[in-house]
Amino acid sequence: MSIENVRKYFKTKGIEERIQEFDSSSATVALAAKALRCEESRIAKTLSFHVGDKVVLIVAAGDAKIDNAKYKAQFGTKAKMLSVEEAEPLIGHAVGGVCPFAVKEGVEIYLDVSLKRFQTVFPACGSANSAIELTPEELEEYTDFTSWVDVCKIV
Repeated sequence: MSIENVRKYFKTKGIEERIQEFDSSSATVALAAKALRCEESRIAKTLSFHVGDKVVLIVAAGDAKIDNAKYKAQFGTKAKMLSVEEAEPLIGHAVGGVCPFAVKEGVEIYLDVSLKRFQTVFPACGSANSAIELTPEELEEYTDFTSWVDVCKIV
């Protein structure tokens, strides 16, 4: 179970007790916002893409959408999301719980600047009913991220 991998990973960082688990699903931005009683924009959704032979995760604000022109300028290719079936074997987390923590080796993580406008955001923790509240600086610290990018537009 991937939440257990995230829990073990966070234990090494001393923050495993900050994981929140819910009785209801938090698998979508809307459901996560409802479970957390916060604005949808503060949900840090993790989107997964193929970039050549690499798997790339982009963590973005809940109200952000990939801007195709910005994405192509950043990655040199058209945005091609992983299928539902590809997510767990390639990332280590199933759709609904995809997060930037405890991912498979070789997965590249990018943080979108849409997150920087918030004091804290809520990414998932490897299951369809979990989250953790982190500042953008903590998101940097607790992910093995490659860089900040600007590949989204607010909708």
